[in-house]
Amino acid sequence: MKIKNALLGLSVLLMVVSCKTNPFTGEKNLNFVSNDQLFPTSFEQYNQFLNEAEVVNNTEEARKVKRLGEDIVTAAERYLNANGYQGFMNDFKWEFNLVKDDQANAFAMPGGKVVVYTGILDEAQNTNGLATIMAHEIAHALADHGAQRMSAAQLQQLGAVAGTVAVSGRSESTQQIFAQAYGLGSQIGVMLPFSRGHESEADRIGLTLMAIAGYDPREAPELWKRMQANSGGQAPPEFLSTHPSNATRINNLTQWAPEAIAEAKKYGSTTFK
Repeated sequence: MKIKNALLGLSVLLMVVSCKTNPFTGEKNLNFVSNDQLFPTSFEQYNQFLNEAEVVNNTEEARKVKRLGEDIVTAAERYLNANGYQGFMNDFKWEFNLVKDDQANAFAMPGGKVVVYTGILDEAQNTNGLATIMAHEIAHALADHGAQRMSAAQLQQLGAVAGTVAVSGRSESTQQIFAQAYGLGSQIGVMLPFSRGHESEADRIGLTLMAIAGYDPREAPELWKRMQANSGGQAPPEFLSTHPSNATRINNLTQWAPEAIAEAKKYGSTTFK
């Protein structure tokens, strides 16, 4: 009982003292991991990935990936400075690389390391489509989603330990039932919705950043319509996925695009590339 109470107390303490304000939403987010802890490891892993990947250099597509990334980061800095978050990106070391891979995918690592696979360029189709992808990944990095996922995983592990301690005096079958129920329940009921929430948040923040940078956010739902058409209907049900369904994203992006345009006008962005 003492161990269980100690674990519970530690979990509550971590949740109370380890929050960081999201500068784009104003919300307090769970975050146990500092930039000093996370970024060096992220940078090392990114470099290792690039050493093992086929990085595309000195092509128009590779230059466009870098140019759009830099434009959107500049827009993010304008937004952050205007809203009282000067210096927020001081620890970030932005890098944008195009990698030859047939996957229709892109990803961002903590601290501003972004990869776009060549396989997603056909889906992007145009500059605004690629800007949608780039802005989404940059938003993940700026919103500290990597650190939040690590923090949530730590709490999930603490909950598993506390539960295991609580049922340690019960029968073996009871312990097995708890382990299975906790694993499934925490994954479907907590971790997957947490991940989907991050994806939607990155979509919404990304729309604002691309609009401030001068790219048309109304093209974002068109990108996802193409993604939906090319998915072959093979996506899992939304509640079992780390990402919102294509239909959900299309609906959200359509609703949020006018908000992004209105926000961009505050920064003098009234026409789009």
